[in-house]
Amino acid sequence: MQRKRLDRVNQLLKEEISTLLQRELKDPRLGFVSVTEVEASQDLRTAKVFVSVLGDEEQWTGSLAALGSARGFIRNWLRQHLELRVTPELDFRPDRSMEHAARIQALLRRVGGETGP
Repeated sequence: MQRKRLDRVNQLLKEEISTLLQRELKDPRLGFVSVTEVEASQDLRTAKVFVSVLGDEEQWTGSLAALGSARGFIRNWLRQHLELRVTPELDFRPDRSMEHAARIQALLRRVGGETGP
């Protein structure tokens, strides 16, 4: 598959899954979840869906469990709403880069405050 087309499919999957999480899924374990990236394989058989969760470790665990149980529903919804020959199997993975960036910012602020003029 051409790189440009794969990028478009990744973006489409990201947008659709994000919309679906906000509007359709009512699982109470699902906290504030953002889809940060989607990486579909060349043959579109599988797609890694990277998600970020606002909250503590318990929120992460609950949200990832909710996404795991909703995987079939989400895939079926995508199959019905997208015009793809193949609907990929979804693999939800944590993306902790936002959390990591916030921790670095806090450390920099603390160091900046201690060594200020």
